[in-house]
Amino acid sequence: MNRRLWLQNAAHRMSAPLWLRAGAVAGATGSVLALSGCAGPQVTDHAQQMPPLDLRTYFNGMVDAWGVFTDRSGRVVKRFTVVMDCKWQGDEGVLDEAFTYSDGTLQRRIWRLKALAQGRYEGRADDVVGMAAGQTSGNAFRWQYTLALPVDGSVWHVQFDDWMYLMDDRVMLNKAVMSKLGVTLGEVTLSFTRRTPLSGGASS
Repeated sequence: MNRRLWLQNAAHRMSAPLWLRAGAVAGATGSVLALSGCAGPQVTDHAQQMPPLDLRTYFNGMVDAWGVFTDRSGRVVKRFTVVMDCKWQGDEGVLDEAFTYSDGTLQRRIWRLKALAQGRYEGRADDVVGMAAGQTSGNAFRWQYTLALPVDGSVWHVQFDDWMYLMDDRVMLNKAVMSKLGVTLGEVTLSFTRRTPLSGGASS
């Protein structure tokens, strides 16, 4: 069996609690892609879209999320909910995510983020390889990272590419593509809702 076909078949065997997060990707080498160097849509395409997104404002306080993971065929593999406890001190934030999957499995991931200049962010988590990188523009946020994912007794470095879109003062939508060596393994779709509306809307 060639490697590409093996990767496609393996995607169907993966258990969501081992790899999932909300929210994105690096290159097949396992290092984070330069945001400006990627082919296809760019986050700056959304520069004029409203309402403007400030990640530190949106992910501050309690946020709930609902999502599904679909495999390459579009079949829903797992459903899940997430409760996020988010706190910022200056330019440094902690996103504490508690996942509950439809099969009863629980998972926790803690992101430690840092806000940089010009709407850029970087972040780390225990099962993330190296540094995650992201950028906001208009109402959009693109977040890219590589996840160390246990599969069939070995560890894969799987790339995620998250796109988040602020819809109003409470709701943000998220679509993420999971891939390895250029082969798409599946997609994650989420809806985030703040428990309290943004005061006066998000700011840039």
